[in-house]
Amino acid sequence: MRAVVLGIGNTILSDEAAGVRAVEALERDYCLPPAVQLIDGGTSGMEMIEDLSDLDFLLVFDVVLTGAAPGTVVTIEGDAIPVFFRKKLSPHQIGLPDVLASLELLDAMPKEIVVIGVEPVSLELGLEMTPTVARVVPQVVQMAVAALRQRGYAVAPALAELA
Repeated sequence: MRAVVLGIGNTILSDEAAGVRAVEALERDYCLPPAVQLIDGGTSGMEMIEDLSDLDFLLVFDVVLTGAAPGTVVTIEGDAIPVFFRKKLSPHQIGLPDVLASLELLDAMPKEIVVIGVEPVSLELGLEMTPTVARVVPQVVQMAVAALRQRGYAVAPALAELA
């Protein structure tokens, strides 16, 4: 069973970095089995097709524009993903809808996709996330750990956390 946890976003646009920071936190705080690959997708696009092909599970961290209160964490999955992707999911130019459409054409779509998104406060130029969004990154990571474990992936706290 192959899984990818993909963090996408632009780290110089304040809260836009949330997806990338969540992947970094997951890598730092947890030991993952070899079947789970972590990818800092940054603002990548079509060059991710090979890494995302024929997965059992794709978990995406991103900022999302849903109109909810800033800092709100949302989960989008199943049939809601194609509907949600009809409009731009987030403000950066990742082209995730294009990547997913290409995977579908190649008959290489992940069997299951879950997006964990955070409503941003600011997308202005800046190297730091706002406190509101930075505060929910640990929650996003915990949601990812739970999602992976629920699907049978052995995720354990990093050794440093055990000490």
